[in-house]
Amino acid sequence: MLRINDHITIEDWELTEQFIRASGPGGQNVNKVSTAVELRFEADRSPNLPAQVKSRLRRLAGRRWTSDGAILIQVQDTRSQARNRDIARERLAELVEKATHKPKRRIPTKPTLGSKRRRLQAKKERGEVKALRGKVDPTG
Repeated sequence: MLRINDHITIEDWELTEQFIRASGPGGQNVNKVSTAVELRFEADRSPNLPAQVKSRLRRLAGRRWTSDGAILIQVQDTRSQARNRDIARERLAELVEKATHKPKRRIPTKPTLGSKRRRLQAKKERGEVKALRGKVDPTG
């Protein structure tokens, strides 16, 4: 069981772990031992997650969200299988925790009168510079 906060816990049946061979350093060991972990969380079917949290989780997960509504987290940071497993669980917990927070609504603000004037003045100056780049009239 993975505890996220007071209200949300992820049961063990919702998580499946698969150990795969990791790339990178490890010498001859890297070809024999499956130390990388692939953690799969069936987020869409989870009864412990509210609908709003699921929708925010889908947006936060991005490419890690599969077409059948699961989250895939791959970790191959260390040479230890147990440590990689713990890191994967921590990352999942952080992701779900982040999804529980409702984002603050942005309140649109008007530009100040001074900023409007500065913008128009800058546009005017830029226009004058560009006007000076025109062809020179030899008669005039």
